Amino acid sequence: MMNLALFDLDHTLLPIDSDHEWGEFLVRIGAVDGAAFSARNDAFFAQYQAGTLDPVEYLEFSLGTLARFPRAELDAMHARFMAEVIEPAILPQARALLRRHAEAGDLVAIITATNAFVTAPIARAFGVAHLIAAAPALDEAGNITGKLLGTPTMGAGKVTHTHAWLAGLGKRLDDFPRSHFYSDSHNDIPLLSVVTDPVATNPNAALTTHASTHGWPSLHLFND
Repeated sequence: MMNLALFDLDHTLLPIDSDHEWGEFLVRIGAVDGAAFSARNDAFFAQYQAGTLDPVEYLEFSLGTLARFPRAELDAMHARFMAEVIEPAILPQARALLRRHAEAGDLVAIITATNAFVTAPIARAFGVAHLIAAAPALDEAGNITGKLLGTPTMGAGKVTHTHAWLAGLGKRLDDFPRSHFYSDSHNDIPLLSVVTDPVATNPNAALTTHASTHGWPSLHLFND
């Protein structure tokens, strides 16, 4: 029978944080005020690492930034971001792990707290058809409004969104003999705790301790 393989994105499949790097990219190309934006971006990133981030507050910040630009301009900037930042960070060992699950016939998805505008092209670059990510609201012209649709895909929200995604496919988590989830962060302990095969992947210190205590395996795809 088919198994399930879920992957976090940032610092799991990528050795970088795509959301933070997108903000730094906007600063570098002069699309946003450098000093003010970098200060907030760095503060939110530190909160995420510490496990104290308010995901709604952060998403309102990041989606609000996207809402300043027409969609065509955003897409052009993102194409450059992919070429300059993301594609060099897609490493063979990450592709090999995804390929192993795909060749086994597993249902593969990336689930990330980063918004879908930033991450959908990255999932496509990895060859992953299913993406579960924070959904930006769009106006009738397809422009990002700055609002979030639904709840954030972070922490316990990843469990909720996984169940909803599977239900949309006519499946439940326990339909799969084995369910894998690969993540680097203690923020993902809720979803790691409900799959049959949690894998602490390039784990941070908090997840390393938790994984060791619970007998979860660790995988190091790269040193980041």
